[in-house]
Amino acid sequence: MKYSNFMEVTFKAMSVNEGFARVCVASFCVQLNPSVDEITDIKTAVSEAVTNCVVHAYPTSVKGDVILRCELEDDTVTITVSDKGVGIKDVIKAREPFYTSKPSAERSGMGFTVMESFMDDVQVLSNSFGTSVKMTKKISSNVTEKVG
Repeated sequence: MKYSNFMEVTFKAMSVNEGFARVCVASFCVQLNPSVDEITDIKTAVSEAVTNCVVHAYPTSVKGDVILRCELEDDTVTITVSDKGVGIKDVIKAREPFYTSKPSAERSGMGFTVMESFMDDVQVLSNSFGTSVKMTKKISSNVTEKVG
C-alpha cells in the first residue's frame, strides 16, 4: 500500500519560531513511526534550515516569511524550508564546513554540514528571490498501514 500525506505552514522569520518548526515537523512525522534518533535528526536539520532563513534571508529589520513543507511518501520524509529573501550568492561556498557570511555575528558556519549529517539527501536552490532547502530521510521503522 502506498502512503502519502503532506502539510505546509508559513511563519515569520523570527528565532522564536524555530522551536515551532521543530515541533511541527516532529509531530507530523510521527505517522511514520520514526525512532527517537530519527526524529531527533529531523528536528536538528529543520532547526538549522530555519535558523539559516532567520539569520540570512532577511538582512533588514523587516522579517519575511519561512515556508515549511513536510511530505510523507511511504517510508520517506521530505522537508522543504524556503524563504523569499536575498538568496545565497555562492551555494557551493556556503555548504563548506565552517564557512559563514556573518563571522562578526559569531556564526559557526556548520548549518549545511549539520543538515547533511542528519539527513539522507540535502538539495539547495537559491537565487536573488529566495532560497529553498529540500531534505529527505528514509525512516527505518516498518510502516505497513496508516490510520484514517
